[in-house]
Amino acid sequence: MAQGDAVIVLDCGATNVRAIAVSKDGRVIAKSALPNITVAAAENPDWHEWPLSGIFARLGQCCKNIMAKLAPEQVKALAVTTFGVDGTIVDKTGTPLYSVISWKCPRTVGIQKNIHKYLDPQWLSTHSGVGHFSFNTINKLIWLKENKPELLQKAHRWLFISSLLNHQLTGKLTTDATMAGTAQLTDLHSQNFSAEILAALGLESCFFPEMVQAGGIIGQLLPESAESLGLTPGIPVISAGHDTQFAIFGSGADEGQPVLSSGTWEILMARSPQARDLSPDLFADGFTCEWDSRPGLFNPGIQWLASGVLEWIGRLFYGELTGEEKYAVMVQEAESAGQQCQGVTFNPGFMTDRHGFVAGAIEGLTIATQRGSIYRAALQALADKLKTSLGQLESTGGFKSTQLILVGGGSKNPLWNQIRADTLQLPVKILKEPETTVLGAAMFAMVGAGIYPTPEQARSAFSIEYDTVLPTIA
Repeated sequence: MAQGDAVIVLDCGATNVRAIAVSKDGRVIAKSALPNITVAAAENPDWHEWPLSGIFARLGQCCKNIMAKLAPEQVKALAVTTFGVDGTIVDKTGTPLYSVISWKCPRTVGIQKNIHKYLDPQWLSTHSGVGHFSFNTINKLIWLKENKPELLQKAHRWLFISSLLNHQLTGKLTTDATMAGTAQLTDLHSQNFSAEILAALGLESCFFPEMVQAGGIIGQLLPESAESLGLTPGIPVISAGHDTQFAIFGSGADEGQPVLSSGTWEILMARSPQARDLSPDLFADGFTCEWDSRPGLFNPGIQWLASGVLEWIGRLFYGELTGEEKYAVMVQEAESAGQQCQGVTFNPGFMTDRHGFVAGAIEGLTIATQRGSIYRAALQALADKLKTSLGQLESTGGFKSTQLILVGGGSKNPLWNQIRADTLQLPVKILKEPETTVLGAAMFAMVGAGIYPTPEQARSAFSIEYDTVLPTIA
């Protein structure tokens, strides 16, 4: 059995729900996961909703699984982290009045297209800092206003999904600050709910419960919930919230330090004391700016399709291969192609742009072109996109990068990592521990539990390690 103080993070992801125990020196000492999926809405089978009771039940099972490896007295605190924007309206007891609409649900696409009926879209993005996404919380509230007005009128409060889970744990109605910053309902610079935005929706700021900063105590674990989790009643439940903010902090990033989360999509974000020059064109390019896990700081970020493009190349040109062999052959052939890629160039703009056009293209093909050249050209094009986005981020955040921290599945490609380092002419630091979100949430949970006085001191105690790739060309 493991010894020493620990905290437990309940991580509600879009693919899995997990319970993970982290020791005070930053070791993951136990973990358990179960699948998480949306369910079809009773009103429309094409709509996606989160089954809240099922999520809590699966988190409970995961927590019981890891408690088989822990002594109850080891667990000093509990925290919840999850995806942003989603939630629902509740009555005075905290009971949901409607289902939790998932960010995957298409029902709010039309709302986003017609947001101008309520607010000027350009002003809304620059005021809130949040980009134009149909899944934003504001669009869910407008959908309820237009389709379920009687429920919205009865509603006592709105709870984000992390707060719905925290209410189940503690009986308290609260708002995790990092979740509020994803909603497109707030004033970016005051870091509070915007009176102008809420007025346009016919809402008041009291519609959202007390805001709790990361590391703050929400309440104590209730006996009934403690039993379902296999924990001791009364342990403190600590505010965490939106997974992205805790992944950035857990990666070891300080102010002015860009972090690239590389997967199907790449999300480049930084921790910055300012967010300036927020133009409408910037938001049209996939920009958003959320609140950092520490009050007064910002997380400007840009996202674009990345590994999704490479997976398309794999399906199209390497269809006869599978698994690890496919990955190895693709990298080997790309290395053999050399930096010139046999004259092939690649445009990874596979998504519709602000004008409704798709720019994706492969150019320079001849009958002698090898598939490895196409793959390498795509890797280089995505690195060029990263360089452009980093320049935009530096301008907005008012910093100059000295290195890039890299996390996610895309960090496992050694050739791509080297191309990134060469393109940026910066060291690329690849985090060895993949559980960055959970570690970040655990750092704040330990502050709330009194184990460390600040999350920065907790992070120092965690001994975060990296593999570093240096540029090889000038």
